[in-house]
Amino acid sequence: MSTYRKDPDAIAKLTDEQFWVTQENGTERPGTGKLLKNKEPGIYVDVVSGEPLFASSDKYESGCGWPSFTKPIDNVTEHHDATHGMIRTEVRSKHGDSHLGHVFPDGPADRGGLRYCINSASLRFVHRDDMEAEGYGAYLDQVEDVT
Repeated sequence: MSTYRKDPDAIAKLTDEQFWVTQENGTERPGTGKLLKNKEPGIYVDVVSGEPLFASSDKYESGCGWPSFTKPIDNVTEHHDATHGMIRTEVRSKHGDSHLGHVFPDGPADRGGLRYCINSASLRFVHRDDMEAEGYGAYLDQVEDVT
């Protein structure tokens, strides 16, 4: 297993939007994220640390305008968030401390009832075909088979 950390070199390479979202707790505009409509098999990792966060098999279309997942793979922490006049639960990456989005209790009931609403700008997608080569082979069993 790899050791994940907040990588200053990775932070220096972020786009303005990625920096704003992950380091300054921003939120991309709904419907604009490049991974919103991604239906390919694979995993989603933190754009800063590379730590695995979500599997494509747990992604679903919630209609909220951001990629939505029913559960994380690992490496996600939850924090009380009372900003913007709302009480929410913020989701951050465990080792990279990147702001990812929020989790809400209105997800599919048959899949646990949670909706992890995540900014595309905080994620990098690793296709199933590339997972082994990129060091994520241990997570292949969490990704649906290609049919």
